[in-house]
Amino acid sequence: MTDAGKISEGSSYDVVVIGAGPVGENVADRARAAGLTTAVVESELVGGECSYWACMPSKALLRPVVARADARRVPGLSAAVQGPLDVGAVLAKRDEETSHWKDDGQVAWLESVGADVHRGTGRLTGPREVTVTAPDGTEHRLTARHAVAVCTGTRAVVPAPPGIAEARPWTSREATSAKEAPGRLVVVGGGVVGVEMATAWQALGSEVTLLIRGGGLLPKMEPFAGELVADALREAGATIRTGVSVTALHRPAPDGPVTVELDDGDRVEADEILFATGRAPRTDELGLETIGLEPGSWLTVDDSCLVEGTDWLYAVGDVNHRALLTHQGKYQARIAGAAIAARAAKAPVDTAPWGAHAATADHAAVPQVVFTDPEAASVGLTLAEAERAGHRVRAVDHDLAAVAGSGLYADGYRGRARMIVDLDREILLGVTFVGPGIGELLHSATVAVAGEVPIARLWHAVPAYPTISEVWLRLLESFRGQ
Repeated sequence: MTDAGKISEGSSYDVVVIGAGPVGENVADRARAAGLTTAVVESELVGGECSYWACMPSKALLRPVVARADARRVPGLSAAVQGPLDVGAVLAKRDEETSHWKDDGQVAWLESVGADVHRGTGRLTGPREVTVTAPDGTEHRLTARHAVAVCTGTRAVVPAPPGIAEARPWTSREATSAKEAPGRLVVVGGGVVGVEMATAWQALGSEVTLLIRGGGLLPKMEPFAGELVADALREAGATIRTGVSVTALHRPAPDGPVTVELDDGDRVEADEILFATGRAPRTDELGLETIGLEPGSWLTVDDSCLVEGTDWLYAVGDVNHRALLTHQGKYQARIAGAAIAARAAKAPVDTAPWGAHAATADHAAVPQVVFTDPEAASVGLTLAEAERAGHRVRAVDHDLAAVAGSGLYADGYRGRARMIVDLDREILLGVTFVGPGIGELLHSATVAVAGEVPIARLWHAVPAYPTISEVWLRLLESFRGQ
């Protein structure tokens, strides 16, 4: 690893990447694979939010929760798994998956592809110029011959009702890294972070209350997804209150409970409160003003992730606000890395839909799995989104419990599947599954949507029997009227 304290003034690279999360790592990998010299600047841990405070720790917390729930629905096994989870073992596995919040392995990987890692805070100080402030306060200037890629991601947005500072609320970082289960946990927000953390901590022993400003959970998915997840959370013991907002917080003693005041006049007391109420771009201190852009703003890009109005600045991953998902950011990184390499070589750049240098899937085929019990998974457009976009569509639904594989998977299986058919082209615009064990079904739907596979050809994709995937046949039969 390059020591930022020893970098001489004016160090030059083909590509400079600001942010060494999964997105920045992938941009660097693609640039190095094309033979471009590459520097990566990171102010925290190499591996980023996903590795230490989001995807990996949250899924490590949720995996035993879902596995136990599945086992409890299997005759012959259910009696053996009625006891509580071993919280210590679950947290130890979480710590293992985060490498105990140490990034040696991630640094070694970047070194193995030939990228130089610079510890410190990177800030744009002009076109193709990044100044790095090292941990010791010294500053070093890096210049990029071809491209600077901003991969700084997002931070949690926390509202500011009276008492917020004294309440010391959790964000997603504290929720995924907590050392013990709070006795009572209030979760504010019904999106993915809110429902996943409510699922995890309820199962790990917390008494969870979800406070939702809107009318239901998972508002960006089909309505039935949030309804089925809400039913399961209530059955697990969580309390869900919709149509309410937090107006004030009180925590008079630093180690005491927090009282949450609501706009309906009610109060809820908890040991911790988690705000899962959205994300904002990490661009406040990026130096955007030095190149005529607004600090703190999302960076608008074209399909190659080139920032509008520039020919050298790329914004890749969450910071461009196209699809705030790790896997989608890594996809963008592969596209952007290839585009940077092509432009550096003065080779043709293919930014046509589904071209080699166009992140078309950001518009048409974004997949997501919510790791609750039941799981919720979707790709492409919901019915409402398709109708708003002006497509002539038909929604085809099927009860997942009516598929033979579901009955074998679990007694009392509950779930639902929906596909959105473009009636003019007879292709799929979107698919949603909700039910136990359906996360691994999603890629088949993603292939169908991204590939724009005609319904007539999907009819020849025979699902194995008896699997839950047989729902594909049932959906197609319903569409064909057979």
